[in-house]
Amino acid sequence: MNKLTQQQRLEQGLTLSPAQIQAIKILELTTLELEIRIERELEENPALEESYEAEGLSSADDEARGEASEQDWELGEYASEDDIPAYKLRELQERQAKREEVPFSASAPSLDELLMEQLSLTKLTERERELARYIIGNLSAEGYLDRSIYQLQDDLLFKVGIEASEYELRELIKRIQGLEPAGIAARNLQECLILQLERRVGGARLGIALALTILRHHYDDFVNKRFDKLCVSLEISQDELSEVYALVAKLNPRPTSGLGSDEESRMMQYAPDFIVSEVDGELTVALVHERELTPLRLSPTYVAMLEDVQQGSADRKRREAMTFLKHKVEQARWFIDAVAQRQQTLRQTMLAIVAHQHAFFLSGELSDLRPMVLRDIAEATGLDISTISRVSNSKSVQTDHGVYSLKFFFGEGITNDEGEEISTRQIKQALELLISEEDKHNPYTDAELVDLLAKQGYPLARRTVAKYREQLKLPVARLRREL
Repeated sequence: MNKLTQQQRLEQGLTLSPAQIQAIKILELTTLELEIRIERELEENPALEESYEAEGLSSADDEARGEASEQDWELGEYASEDDIPAYKLRELQERQAKREEVPFSASAPSLDELLMEQLSLTKLTERERELARYIIGNLSAEGYLDRSIYQLQDDLLFKVGIEASEYELRELIKRIQGLEPAGIAARNLQECLILQLERRVGGARLGIALALTILRHHYDDFVNKRFDKLCVSLEISQDELSEVYALVAKLNPRPTSGLGSDEESRMMQYAPDFIVSEVDGELTVALVHERELTPLRLSPTYVAMLEDVQQGSADRKRREAMTFLKHKVEQARWFIDAVAQRQQTLRQTMLAIVAHQHAFFLSGELSDLRPMVLRDIAEATGLDISTISRVSNSKSVQTDHGVYSLKFFFGEGITNDEGEEISTRQIKQALELLISEEDKHNPYTDAELVDLLAKQGYPLARRTVAKYREQLKLPVARLRREL
């Protein structure tokens, strides 16, 4: 029989403090998300308040604010905190005044709104309308119905309390499939293409009929481009089969492309986190909206109240009040420090990235993009690799050549025969160009692509070429072949 025993054991481990956890969460936020978080924190914590007067900040906060309020940093000042010349600041402010945020289309209706509006013009009972609304709510972002009839029946019964028959749901799905855009509510790509072809009227009726026959009865051969087998089975020429492929290529595999998803995403505005600009051959880095972030400070009233409570008698009410005040003041101090630390971390990381990819930011050419991994930036900044990863995963930068995610600048590379480092992005660009310019009647195999890339100075193994081709979403030679 097992006996209960007591043991004493000493262990050592690492745990994150609440302040560290908050700093990590703040670091991962984008600029727009940070503004929302600051507003929410101001509402929830009375010990935190806005401060537009520098005199109201403590000496420690003054130092942090002084570091975070500098919006522009020249690469030559990477290791110093000297002030930017006034004319540089004026130039940057003039450029920023001309920049406008690029809003997503706010006029495009969401998929739910579009379909329900069309259904409102048809004769449906209240029950049918409720069932149709539930089916539409289960459509994927691409417009496909991924759930089966039986899964919909179970969901309706257990979640909504409606018992629907299989026949009832099938009829409603057919009605929804008759709405715009064509191909909506298809169960798979095959059905999506068939639904779109069935809507085609006019001209090439014979070609449409042949295409429908192939999609319905020879879909696997069609997808895998077994041309000879299709021609023999259907007793058609290669020219007729080529016309079918051209017809299907004009169809839309994503019926919802171009439609808004929901109200929030349609009203959302895109704003990069950094701006990197070239001025007289020098690169200037700026944090977007840094000066517009609400300045924060500890509430003098709450700090004074905490001091009064600590100096008074230690009765129960005073202890409770002191606990509450101390908790709120500590939370406010943690939040202020986390925001200041975020700005400093972003600054260090972006400056290191620009210093490493200096040639690319000047030219915008992929050939100037150097191999760079998280460890390179971590060593340059003195920060942990996990910190660099958090910054790069959610931030973007606007350059003179376009807007890029910070992840874009990270990538491994190879060394060619001349000892030069070549980024994998440059290799992928060369590979994509070779495939785009190949003879589609006789496309290159992976082995042939290896030889062609080697001639351009990119020594790669065949499996590496196959991996890059798959990452570019390019099929094998057999599936790239055309009639």
